[in-house]
Amino acid sequence: MNSYPQAYPQKDVDKATHRLQSLTRCQSAWLYLKDIYILNKDKEIKDKRYKYKSVTALSIIILTMMPLNDAKAVSQTDLLKLYAHSRIINYEQFRCFEALITRESHWNVKAKNGTHYGLGQMKNTNYKKLDGFTQVDWSIRYINGRYGSMCNAWRYFKAKGWH
Repeated sequence: MNSYPQAYPQKDVDKATHRLQSLTRCQSAWLYLKDIYILNKDKEIKDKRYKYKSVTALSIIILTMMPLNDAKAVSQTDLLKLYAHSRIINYEQFRCFEALITRESHWNVKAKNGTHYGLGQMKNTNYKKLDGFTQVDWSIRYINGRYGSMCNAWRYFKAKGWH
């Protein structure tokens, strides 16, 4: 078995071996076409001839056959966390805020626990009517006013079970 890193230069792999390896390793047609393109490009460079039209046509075929990855939807929770982080610049403080809100409401804007509502589980009835971004602002303002920082509030929550 060869060890890595290998010494250079290495012997070239013959075309038949390379073709078999690329056929067995490819999982889709576009990967196979890409391997053919690379082999042809190598051959053209060695022969000092360039066939721009065929290379361009093959490139177009490869690009049009490439599979597309599905876009992943961004959740409301992701947007609210991003917004909160834009308001709380210090990462450590943001992590404390994130942990606090996760324990309180799991970032559910419509969360309700008795007479407590929303992200920060506040008792204010107006709070439950607010959108998630405004609830983040109100929660930050409340926590800073009462505890001085997000991490102080998180420590208090861990000690008492509420804040």
